Amino acid sequence: MATKTALDTRERILEAAATLLAAEGRDGLSTRAVSAAAGVQPPALYRLFGDKDGLLDAVAAYGFDEYLKSKRAMGATADPVEDLRRGWDLHIEFGLSRPEFYVLMYGDARPGRTSPAAREAEAMLRAIVERVAAAGRLRVSVERAARLTHAAGMGVVLTQIATPEEQRDPELSATARETVLSRILTGTKKPAGSDLPERAIALRAGLEGATALTEAERTLLAEWLDRIANA
Repeated sequence: MATKTALDTRERILEAAATLLAAEGRDGLSTRAVSAAAGVQPPALYRLFGDKDGLLDAVAAYGFDEYLKSKRAMGATADPVEDLRRGWDLHIEFGLSRPEFYVLMYGDARPGRTSPAAREAEAMLRAIVERVAAAGRLRVSVERAARLTHAAGMGVVLTQIATPEEQRDPELSATARETVLSRILTGTKKPAGSDLPERAIALRAGLEGATALTEAERTLLAEWLDRIANA
């Protein structure tokens, strides 16, 4: 278990790194610069964070903490679709208000490596999408809906960050959000034909609770339901 001294040192390093990141961007986060700003020796960074990637992940999580607190404080309502809208808006707001941290989280995509903060955000998004599915409001699978929503939201933030503030389209986020929702949600009017995909998605969302089935049967049924949902 980490001692209080180690925790205090870790917090001091993260505060110093966050300040450097906001002032100089990712290039300012050399171990030498962070050590000097925090008043510690470089070995302390490696002892607490393992390597530079570990430090960068910790800084991203530190900057993301306020967003996560806001996300948790947002709570859940009886309308999961509205919660999905609010979650989108909060994600965009975080990215544009703390762009250095956002780019640290999402701007260095590499196969097989995602920052812990980004993974937690994606898990929270998926939980909301699963609630939408359980309410029978999805027209695609949970996996596809979550990936599409995440990709579109991330694209909006990174596009706006790369655009001079005075040239940004103030309607871009809302337009992208409603375009995504129109693709993944069922409407008030059913299209011509069957609502079988929506039913399959809703059933798939609650499949883990189907104790009358064996694990192998649930796996097979999940595959069938996904095929129906994505048809």
